[in-house]
Amino acid sequence: MNAPRMPIESGVPDPFPYMHPTLKANYGQWAWHDRPRPGVLHHVAKGGDQVWTVRAGTQRQMDVHTIRKLMDIADEFADGYVRFTIRSNIEYMVSDESRVNPLIEKLESEGFPIGGTGNSISMISHTQGFLHCDIPGTDASGAVKALMDELHHDFTHEEMPNRVRMTTSCCQINCGGQGDIAINIQHTKPPKINHDLVANVCERPSVVARCPVAAIRPAMVNGKPSLEVDEKKCVACGACFPPCPPMQINDPEHSKLAIWVGGKNSNARSKPTFHKLVAAGLPNNPPRWPEVAEVVKNILKAYKEDAKDYERMGEWAERIGWPRFFEKTGLPFTKYHIDNWRGGRVNLNASAHIRF
Repeated sequence: MNAPRMPIESGVPDPFPYMHPTLKANYGQWAWHDRPRPGVLHHVAKGGDQVWTVRAGTQRQMDVHTIRKLMDIADEFADGYVRFTIRSNIEYMVSDESRVNPLIEKLESEGFPIGGTGNSISMISHTQGFLHCDIPGTDASGAVKALMDELHHDFTHEEMPNRVRMTTSCCQINCGGQGDIAINIQHTKPPKINHDLVANVCERPSVVARCPVAAIRPAMVNGKPSLEVDEKKCVACGACFPPCPPMQINDPEHSKLAIWVGGKNSNARSKPTFHKLVAAGLPNNPPRWPEVAEVVKNILKAYKEDAKDYERMGEWAERIGWPRFFEKTGLPFTKYHIDNWRGGRVNLNASAHIRF
């Protein structure tokens, strides 16, 4: 027998020491599974072993008291084993069905909703926002809290045509995520430069090289070495801000939120797809972001009413056509939605109606 692969600093840690004994004993030997109710998974192994997984939503940014509370629940009501999903849901595994309902009742009484499985809206994956990111344009975790308050019913019930995976990010350079619906910040104005600080803080050649559209060049301002931006070239991406904080890109008025639709990572039924812009210029309006919530709910309502079973958001839009998507969701169509980037020619030539 080969020795187990040892974890490395940059690799995936060995999961087996923390794995539920039933999962470990039947690793790769599962016969079938089902979902007895939203938020609960039931797996049966070829040898007859069974395990129930209860999934609960968390607030993602957790203090130590909340973590201890979740662990106490695991010790008292489950088998003492937990795991977190990539979307920050916590999962409890039990090998006795009689422990499922008491576990659910305890989690719900402590404010942790049960759901996020099957054709539901799972917890929104998001970046750290202002907690520790060095270049946030908004507080992604705050937007998630506000949105999930609005979408609580769709987390605890499986009523969507297919699963809905949503993402948010506080900039489009580091963490602009793909999803059925993605909410990302967009900067709409070039950075404001504090020329007094550039020479002392920034390594100017690195900043020049960082710009993806060659809009930054060295300059002398008031007798000091600094940088300047060609605003005709600048796309307001914010890539210059991390290596040079004096090039401030965030702006309370001109940093806006945009919504993208149709991203998909899986190969099920259709190939993986990039999402497409459907709404831009929405106010970055904490603490509840009502304008963003309204657009998201309108998209979800149209999807829920019109999509066929098993159609993901992007598959539904492709079937009915993007003009009909904008009609059904009530979103305005503008010139900024036209796919006119250099690679867009491939997309246009995929149609039977356009050839050039």
